[in-house]
Amino acid sequence: MTAIRTARDEDAAAIHAIYAPSVSAGTATFETELPGVDAMRERLRARLEHYPWLVWEEAGEVLAYAYAGRFRERAAYDWIAETSIYVRTDAQRRGIARLLYGVLLDVMRQQGITQAVGVITLPGAASVAMHEAMGFQAAGVWRQCGYKLGQWWDVGVWQKELQPVANPPAAVIPFPRLPPAQLQSLLERQH
Repeated sequence: MTAIRTARDEDAAAIHAIYAPSVSAGTATFETELPGVDAMRERLRARLEHYPWLVWEEAGEVLAYAYAGRFRERAAYDWIAETSIYVRTDAQRRGIARLLYGVLLDVMRQQGITQAVGVITLPGAASVAMHEAMGFQAAGVWRQCGYKLGQWWDVGVWQKELQPVANPPAAVIPFPRLPPAQLQSLLERQH
């Protein structure tokens, strides 16, 4: 059975295992020291105070996770969030990323977030293709901004409007305050 659901404390070890290859041998993250499972659990808890962190689970195993997070610290940025997704190596190329990411974006819309931003280490062809297929548009490149694995990397920024902006905007709803029935409907709808 497949389920998209909110991440829980007990998912930290699986999330850590999915993330590890990106830290040790990849460029999907510029983190260079692998955090421990406890650190991952704390990140999860902190993120869920305001933003969604979702997992894709099959037969009791977490195969992917996606989350949103604060774009910048200033209050004026409250309506834009940065998104991330990681899929376990043996579960890639099955359409999981698009489905899970789509649900994440829908949840963000319900919160009142108006813009999603994906930050991609270039060339990142698979990630670029997925973001563009989901309606993200290239918004700029930060040149040689990250040094990892013995070389400098460019980072591209992709942006997607989730809904029109209002003036003045309503406050963004923290993830835990979304009505449970509404959230459950979003989680069950797209898979």
